Amino acid sequence: MDEIAGMDAARSVADACRGRWHRLLDDPAHLTGHVPALDGAAGHRLGRRQVMQAVAASLMLDGLAGCGQGESLFPAVRAPAGIVPGRPDHYASAHVLGGDALGIVVRHTTGRPIKIEGNPHHPASLGATDPWAQASLLDFYDPDRAAGLLYRGRPAGAAALRAELAALRDRLRARQGAGLRLVTGRVTSPTLGRLIDRAVARWPGARWHQWEPAWRTNADAGAVRAYGRPVDLLPYPARADVILALDSDLIGSAPGHVRHARDLAGRRNPTRTARMSRLYAIEPTPTLIGAVADHRFPAAPDALRRLLGMIGAAILQGAALPSDAPHWLAPLIRDLQAHRGAALLHAGPSLAPEDHALVLAVNEALGGRGRTFDLIDPTAYRNVDMASDMAALLDDMQAGRVEALLVLDSNPAFTLPGFADAMARVDLSIALARAPDETSALARWSVPLAHDFECWGDARAFDGTATIMQPQALPLFGAVSAPAILDALTGPEGAGSPGSYDACRLTWRDRLDDAAWRDALALGVVGGTAHAPLDTPLRLPLRDLAPPALPPPLPPAAPDGPRLACRPDPHLWDGRFANNPWLQELPRPATRLVWDNPLLIAPATARALGLVNGAEVEIAAGGRTMRLPVWIVPGQAAGVVVAQFGAGRHVVGAVGRHAGYDTYPLRPAEGAAVTLRPTGRQVAIASTDHHDVMDAAPGDIARQGTLAEFLARPDFLKGDAVGPELYRLPPGGQTAWGMSIDLNACIGCNACVAACGAENNVPVVGKDAVLHQREMHWLRIDHYFDGPEDAPDIRRQPVLCMQCEQAPCEIVCPFGATMHDQEGLNVMVYNRCAGTRFCSNNCPYRVRRFNYGAYAAAEPRPAESRNPDVTVRARGVMEKCTFCIQRIAQARIAHDIDGTPEQVTTACQAACPTRAFTFGDLNDPASDVARRKRSPLDYVLLPEHNTRPRVTYEARIRNPNPEIGT
Repeated sequence: MDEIAGMDAARSVADACRGRWHRLLDDPAHLTGHVPALDGAAGHRLGRRQVMQAVAASLMLDGLAGCGQGESLFPAVRAPAGIVPGRPDHYASAHVLGGDALGIVVRHTTGRPIKIEGNPHHPASLGATDPWAQASLLDFYDPDRAAGLLYRGRPAGAAALRAELAALRDRLRARQGAGLRLVTGRVTSPTLGRLIDRAVARWPGARWHQWEPAWRTNADAGAVRAYGRPVDLLPYPARADVILALDSDLIGSAPGHVRHARDLAGRRNPTRTARMSRLYAIEPTPTLIGAVADHRFPAAPDALRRLLGMIGAAILQGAALPSDAPHWLAPLIRDLQAHRGAALLHAGPSLAPEDHALVLAVNEALGGRGRTFDLIDPTAYRNVDMASDMAALLDDMQAGRVEALLVLDSNPAFTLPGFADAMARVDLSIALARAPDETSALARWSVPLAHDFECWGDARAFDGTATIMQPQALPLFGAVSAPAILDALTGPEGAGSPGSYDACRLTWRDRLDDAAWRDALALGVVGGTAHAPLDTPLRLPLRDLAPPALPPPLPPAAPDGPRLACRPDPHLWDGRFANNPWLQELPRPATRLVWDNPLLIAPATARALGLVNGAEVEIAAGGRTMRLPVWIVPGQAAGVVVAQFGAGRHVVGAVGRHAGYDTYPLRPAEGAAVTLRPTGRQVAIASTDHHDVMDAAPGDIARQGTLAEFLARPDFLKGDAVGPELYRLPPGGQTAWGMSIDLNACIGCNACVAACGAENNVPVVGKDAVLHQREMHWLRIDHYFDGPEDAPDIRRQPVLCMQCEQAPCEIVCPFGATMHDQEGLNVMVYNRCAGTRFCSNNCPYRVRRFNYGAYAAAEPRPAESRNPDVTVRARGVMEKCTFCIQRIAQARIAHDIDGTPEQVTTACQAACPTRAFTFGDLNDPASDVARRKRSPLDYVLLPEHNTRPRVTYEARIRNPNPEIGT
């Protein structure tokens, strides 16, 4: 039985539930919680028949999910084989963003997914994750997910959809598919690509379009310019002695960014690498890689392009630099040329295609091919110019040449200006979406799409490695997979009507026998699928790829106003994660903003217009006008303003509603001059940047020095660890848990913060509470700026509970709620806490969090999504980092049972892409943490308080070019 037909087969569930729903109908507000399909209809005047249709549609889609919510479910009399209550199970899969797969391992407790970890066998992960992968758990449990078939916004049955698809097949058969258009995101899935190819082959007149609003489209086009064919760049940061990042997303969001961050960090600590790399960054606004660079040079986009032209002309043609070149450019070029075969340039997606072609040519000229980078066949199933592809679709839609439009897991009505208007001219539109969005709201048919945790699939990583994605649970809300809807559109593939498993297994049938299939599922990697390096030569000689003439020099600020740059929100991305509360409240790396996306401006712009953070301006660009608050970003280039898109959704769940501003209407004007007019209004913007300030000089908190200073005296940053003391009460346990944090490795990506919240049930509090400095994150990443605000040195430092042996919090607690155990952990006894907050006031590190409200109870998530090994805290209770004490307890139990060594990996340590965190037993001199604490760079935070913390840091060492200076 196929998935769509299964909706009608579930009608018997409604009969089984008869007699339970009559009480719910007394309270419409309560009914919408049990029947999600009614949520959007609750505010409309509906007749009795329409109300019952909504109930029936929701029940039909629920299928095996049960009759209602938790109270109507019955536990299994016999547990499924292999499941031991209290003992977790782990299953490999992948998290896919923009088609790029990141290997993950999903941890289950009694059959429910509760935590995401990285897959150590996957080349893109190596055991680490990013914030998006960590937060995907909440997307799975999102109560606002699509839960019923809708026809023109009203509940409908599966039979009507099947009839519509049958009639469409008849019309397409007569015209060979002319008028049928399919829109997806970027596809790397061999299975989905094969099924779409099958549909297009069945209907030759049909067309397939791909749209990713935040994809590296310019990089793809630049590769075609340089090599005459589509290729993907495969950089090797670990092999590069000198790296030049040009508004780069190498370690932020580029394909393989988690792996690239690991490789880059491996060359940044002089105590663990024989040769420390040097990193330059030229960028309009701070990025992850720019913040950790040895030299960072702010430059507006047009100035950046001109600087790249100078670099290309000097390296490819031996041209002299113009007289207006900055003083640092010549030493930078000499450094690149001196490291031939060990130099790498990487450009971000904001640069034009010709700039990307020039970067590739410079990399070739520097001898990087096969050393610091390779070229491989594209990982995308079909490589297209998305912008021109979608422009052609819009023209056809406006001209009435599109009869039927099928949108699979994409939201162009929000992300592509003009699409919503064109969509109104299409007779039949069907949108498959995991949650209600702008496109599904406009479509004639809105079909709930299965989450990746609910169906089979596959995807490729940045190097081509494939992963089989196995379902982690039965559908929670009842939904269909992409193979099911394509099967219904084109007819069955072979005998019967295969679901997602059959479609995926058929794709890999010739390559994987049953044993190899099981191995691929267990490891999360299909062996031997990585793409081999290509030997494709440049299409033109190197000299011909250099710019023939440099544009004229620009004044410090363009006379017609600053230029507009558009960037995806660092956590909401293109808007698909707008309803995820973990990502909404996760501080943005460069600004520490939460729940908002103000216009980012340079300090120079703020001074010129007399603006402060939160001041509202009217921005006019390309004939478009909107009002936005501003946020001043130290280190942002003068002459550029940055609009971050992805927030301000119009059709979204309760979390993303009224959160931020929709800046997509400004995207067509990117690069144009803008005018800013202050309105005189002030807007409250939530940022954690000024919260939890420690009483010490930033230079003493986040210590750093240069490689020359380190080579002269390795321990020059160590300082004093302890001072005079009246008494000493060291813990007496056999194990002494401790942590070391390497500031050379930390890139400020916030994966650790997201992982900590997911593991320890840390609640989300909302924008209003954050404005009152009441956020609950146990781990934070502090920012410090050293130097002039227009071009400061950026320092980042993770701060969590220091687990002090001489803890100032313990001596002031009147109830003994915070105390020490024999292994050195500063533990919290929640039942003793009366909420005096004396401990928080006496903590010099400002790492304790107080539940001013019933935050956990108010969270929009089901109880089943929480970690059952961690207590959910109530109002009036203090909480903080526990070193993941539940994991320590599990390791201790395993040791007591079979003698397994007590090896513990904390949530932050496991998630960190760069291995900045090291945790273990300090009493074991051979442990990694003990070795790191013997580093000459090891130092204690705020040593003057004499707290003897178990957490210490490795100071950051920079490797500046002596010709440029520090």
